[in-house]
Amino acid sequence: MEKNDAFDLQLFLPYLLNQAAETSSDGFQQIYKDRYGMLRTDWRVLFHLGIYGRMTARDIGRMAQVHKTKISRAVARLEARRFLTREEDGADRRVAHLRLTAAGQAAYRDLRGVAEAYEARLVSGLAPEDVAVLRRALLHLAGR
Repeated sequence: MEKNDAFDLQLFLPYLLNQAAETSSDGFQQIYKDRYGMLRTDWRVLFHLGIYGRMTARDIGRMAQVHKTKISRAVARLEARRFLTREEDGADRRVAHLRLTAAGQAAYRDLRGVAEAYEARLVSGLAPEDVAVLRRALLHLAGR
């Protein structure tokens, strides 16, 4: 195919980052979908609760940078599967504190192990110092 513009889309950073994100997450997505029937937001909620413990949906949405509607749907799916419980806030009835159940904790531990192994395979062709530079660069681009 003939190129009639000097702009190199394949090297345009937002395009390249999106392709890298899709490619790198596809394999992990298949695992949590096959094992637990989870969607992307579901495993993010599960992991936030597994790592941080008791949280509100608002806190998870802010940390994960996911819209509150998607978080709410994920919470409902995880609650239906008995992976988490909601506890009404004593001071504000509009707020619910979320916590993993024993089943949710088991799913989190299982998927955390899978995630660690998946990431190790993903970066296996890179030198450790390159992985560190990549992490710093991505954290910078993510505004952290």
